Amino acid sequence: MALPAKDKRYTAEEYLELERRAEYKSEFVEGEIFALAGATRAHNLVALNCGAELRRQLRGQPCETYPSDMRVQLAASTRYFYPDLVVVCGERDFVDEAQDTLVNPTLITEVLSPSTEGYDRGEKFGQYRTIDSLQSYVLISQHKPLVEVFERQEDGSWRFSAYQGLSSSVLLPSIGYALSLREVYDRIDFGAENL
Repeated sequence: MALPAKDKRYTAEEYLELERRAEYKSEFVEGEIFALAGATRAHNLVALNCGAELRRQLRGQPCETYPSDMRVQLAASTRYFYPDLVVVCGERDFVDEAQDTLVNPTLITEVLSPSTEGYDRGEKFGQYRTIDSLQSYVLISQHKPLVEVFERQEDGSWRFSAYQGLSSSVLLPSIGYALSLREVYDRIDFGAENL
């Protein structure tokens, strides 16, 4: 498939039609399409480890864990993102019968990369906060054992917690579980100074 024209603005419907036929993933932001870059070994391992641990802990519960191929539509439907991991608890709501675009995530996880960390912490988090169902936003470093969690409070504010070191466990009240950083960072070598 040919790349979309750079100077053209797209509707959400056009984006979804192009994306479902594409050989690569792209995100959509208010009419513009942005191709996603590949990920490092550490990024992939951390995302897989976290997803496997969430899947294991949520087995038998009314929650589903999706890897980075599950697209998320923001409330205004002018933005579509591919988080590294998504958890939805309870009823799942999709854009259409293709069931490839979720609109009601409970938890979103992003593994931080040097090129996207500022965006993930700032603009992207600002956009994710518009999703009424979102209860937890989890940022995972791939360069040191550090996980940061933002939890929506009853008054709509967000509480921040940071967990550092392989002996830590990340508390995730939105899904009722905790993640071991030792499991999240399995097969990642940080050197002795970060343990």
